[in-house]
Amino acid sequence: MVDLTLLGFVLAALFGFLGLYSYGLLRKSQRSCSGEQGDDFASTTTTVIDEGECGSRDGGCDVIIVGAGVAGAALAYTLGKDGRRIRVIERDLNEPDRIVGELLQPGGYLKLIELGLEDCVEEIDAQRVFGYALFKDGKSTRLSYPLEKFHSDVAGRSFHNGRFIQRMREKAASLPTVRLEQGTVTSLLEEKGTIRGVQYKTKSGEELKAYAPLTIVCDGCFSNLRRSLCSPKVDVPSCFVGLVLENCQLPFANHGHVILADPSPILFYPISRTEVRCLVDVPGQKVPSISNGEMAKYLKTVVAPQVPPELHDAFLSAIERGNIRTMPNRSMPAAPHPTPGALLMGDAFNMRHPLTGGGMTVALSDIVVLRNLLRPLHDLNDAPALCKYLESFYTLRKPVASTINTLAGALHKVFSASPDQARNEMRQACFDYLSLGGVFSNGPVSLLSGLNPRPLSLVCHFFAVAVYGVGRLLLPFPSPKRMWIGARLISSASGIILPIIKAEGVRQMFFPATVPAYYRAPPAN
Repeated sequence: MVDLTLLGFVLAALFGFLGLYSYGLLRKSQRSCSGEQGDDFASTTTTVIDEGECGSRDGGCDVIIVGAGVAGAALAYTLGKDGRRIRVIERDLNEPDRIVGELLQPGGYLKLIELGLEDCVEEIDAQRVFGYALFKDGKSTRLSYPLEKFHSDVAGRSFHNGRFIQRMREKAASLPTVRLEQGTVTSLLEEKGTIRGVQYKTKSGEELKAYAPLTIVCDGCFSNLRRSLCSPKVDVPSCFVGLVLENCQLPFANHGHVILADPSPILFYPISRTEVRCLVDVPGQKVPSISNGEMAKYLKTVVAPQVPPELHDAFLSAIERGNIRTMPNRSMPAAPHPTPGALLMGDAFNMRHPLTGGGMTVALSDIVVLRNLLRPLHDLNDAPALCKYLESFYTLRKPVASTINTLAGALHKVFSASPDQARNEMRQACFDYLSLGGVFSNGPVSLLSGLNPRPLSLVCHFFAVAVYGVGRLLLPFPSPKRMWIGARLISSASGIILPIIKAEGVRQMFFPATVPAYYRAPPAN
C-alpha cells in the first residue's frame, strides 16, 4: 500500500502545477476568444429569404425541431407539455436500428423522470443496470453505482435504441400541441442574419417551407445543418464493431462489462432479457472489411481470446451468424455561433466517445436546462433578445456536459493499450485504483453515471490515479528507471486530460460564474 504521507505530498505538488498550467490555459483562452471564427463556418445550408416571401409564413408554431431522435423527441414532448406549439420534422419515422445509444446512465434516468418521460423505458424489455464490471489480464472488479440515496427504481437502463426512440416519439405525438411529420430539412431560412424557419422536402418529394420564431436543430451526428450554427471540429478516434450475443449469461448480471483488451476496450451489456450487446473498439477510422471475411477473422483471432470464458462461445456464434455492424465513434466539442432564431442540441451540437454511454444523459440534461430557460418567456418573436438570453444555455449546461465529455475522452485513451510503458502503467494504475473500492471507486463511478457532474472532482480523481501509479512505481525501492517512468506517467496523464479540458473551455468548465451570460435575465416582454 502506498505511503499516504508521500501520496499527499506528491498530490499537493501536482495540483499546484496543475493550477498554474490551467491558469495559463485560461489566459490563453481569454486572449483567443475575441470572436475569431474557424474556416468551417459556412452558409451552404442556409437559404436567404426574399422580401416577397415574408408574407407567406404560416405562423402556426412556436418552435420547429429538426430531428426526432432521443434529443428531438424528448425536447418536443417537454416544450409541448409547457404549451408551446411544436412542429417536428424527421427524415425517417421508421424505428431506427443503431448499435449505440443503448445505455442510459442513472443520471440520465433521473433527467428522464424530471421530464416526465420515465415510462418510455417500459414495455421495451429494457434492463436495469446497477454498475460496471472491469476486466484486465484475467482479473475483474465490480463497480456499483452509488444509488443508496435514491429511490429503488433509480438505476441505469439498457435497451434497443430504436424501441426507446419510438416510445418517445409516440409520447410527443400524443400531445395536441405537437405535430410530427416526415421530411428532410435541406436548409435553414435566413432573413437579415436571423433564422426564420426551414426549407424541407416531404416524403413525396414536395419542397415546402416552415416558419417559427425558434428553430432547434437536433439532426444527429451526421447533421448537415450544423455548419451554419457552429464550428465543427469532428474527431474520429476509433470505430465500434457491433454484435448481438443471444441466450448467454453475463459474469455479473445487470452490469455493463468493460474488458481492457489489446488494442482497445471491448464492451458487453444487456439490451433485452435474451440479448447482450457487444461493442469492439477498433482504433483509427478504418476497420477490417466485413464483405471479404477480414472482420470475422479479426474478431476470431484477435478479440475472441480476450473475451471472458462465460461469453466466448456466444461471441463466436454471433460472428458465425454474420450480423456484424460498424459505426465510427465521433467526438466534437461544443463550439456554437450564437445565431438569432436558432439553436443546436444533441449530437448535432456536441459529441463525445461513446465508451461511457453518456450521450443521452448529456442530451436530456441539456433539455432540462433549455426548458427552464424558456419557461418564463411567453413570446419568442424577439429573436436578437432571445439569442442573447439563450447564450446562458451554453454556460449552464457545462457542469454535466463537460464532466461526461472529458471523462469519456480520457477513459478511452487510458483504457486503450499502448507501446508506451508509461501509458500502460497508467492503465494498470486505473484498474488497481478502481479496485480499491470505497471512495476510490464511488467517486469515478458517480462521475461516469452522471450522478455527480463536477469537473473539479473529475480532475482530482484523474490525477489521483496518476499519483497512485507513481506510488506503485516508487515504493518500496525507487530506482532511476522507475522515477523516469513515473515522471513520464504524470506527463502522459497531463497530455491526455488537459487538451480535452482546453477544448471544453477552462473558463466555462471551472469558472462558470465569471461568464457574463450566466447571470442574464429573461428579455423584457
